[in-house]
Amino acid sequence: MPVLEDYRQFTGRHPETGSVHNILAYQGVIAPHTGRPYSEAFLLGVSGGIACGFFTFDYAGYPPILALLTRNTFDPLQTMLERMGIVQTVLQTSRPAAGEKNLLEALENGRPALVWADRLSLPYNAYPDEIHEWDMQPLVVYGLENGIACLADRSGQPLQVPAESLQVARARVKKDKFRMVTLDPPDERKLPAAVQQGIWQCIRLYTEQPPRGSRNNFGFAALQRWADLLTNRRSPQGWERFFPAGPRLFAALAGTAYLPGAYGWIAHWGTGPAADRGTCAAFLEEAALVLNKPALGEAAEGFRQSARLWSELAESLLPDVPLLGEARRLKDRRHELFIAQGGAAREEIHAINLRLGALRQEAADFPLGGEELVRFRAGLSEQVRRIHDQERSAVQALQEAVM
Repeated sequence: MPVLEDYRQFTGRHPETGSVHNILAYQGVIAPHTGRPYSEAFLLGVSGGIACGFFTFDYAGYPPILALLTRNTFDPLQTMLERMGIVQTVLQTSRPAAGEKNLLEALENGRPALVWADRLSLPYNAYPDEIHEWDMQPLVVYGLENGIACLADRSGQPLQVPAESLQVARARVKKDKFRMVTLDPPDERKLPAAVQQGIWQCIRLYTEQPPRGSRNNFGFAALQRWADLLTNRRSPQGWERFFPAGPRLFAALAGTAYLPGAYGWIAHWGTGPAADRGTCAAFLEEAALVLNKPALGEAAEGFRQSARLWSELAESLLPDVPLLGEARRLKDRRHELFIAQGGAAREEIHAINLRLGALRQEAADFPLGGEELVRFRAGLSEQVRRIHDQERSAVQALQEAVM
């Protein structure tokens, strides 16, 4: 069974943009405007760029969920591939044997495959056994030999899992069951239009009604709503009532073993430590070259300033007090371990996940209370408002740059 022995591409960090970056880089595809492989920043921008979404959910029997969307989530992968003129060969079947056969044929032809798999089922993520949800995400398969699958998936290291485990993960959800895609190079003629379309979609996600969902959950309105709910003491959705001090507030801030929490969405999800804002700035600098619009490079500075504000907010969400400071350090350590060591860090990552679960239970004795907790929420609200104001200024500069 085949392994692409010369595969060395492990720099992608997001399941979608990172996997496409890895595949194109392996295939030797070079971006004409940089003379280097297509960066993940460029792919993010073309896919619709950054965004802001704020959601809360509360289901019986589960921790409350706070979701912060930091990038376009409206079919960004397909959008990116279509805008760049990347021809896809898509094969999908409901039969495990046929799914493995398709994968083997791609590898035998020297092509890494993009497949969808349930990340909660894959052993290198070391999630607790009692998790019964699923999360189908794309990853790269570059080898299948002697019952072992070789993968590239967000880590800076190659990952290996039993082929049977990959089969189980690929079969987890019917819609994506045994789906496999191989990618051709982009059509360079389409790059200017792809860049323009990505920028305008980003702007619209801040300023206009989103394609789906409430306007209050996206863009500037979402930032305003989040800031308001942090200090609203009467609304059932206000943080004082919806996330009271204790395990519920801990889950909102630090998440769980598999949910990012507000801190994780900002610090670890995507490609960078600041809600992908620094990555957006890098895209705009490349966009300035593609479109010959130097003003786009100047607009990038507004998002670099926003990145600093997002980083400051993340630090404030889990301040250096008992329990919360430990949670921040554990989440940072887990993130760094996975990138640096991959599956070799599985035991330590598993221990971190168990400790985070224990901390949530210990949060019944929350380290902040009374007026101190009121000031904590008020401080977060003020930081979110500063982000709102900075991003309004940055988006306005971006609009002026592409007019």
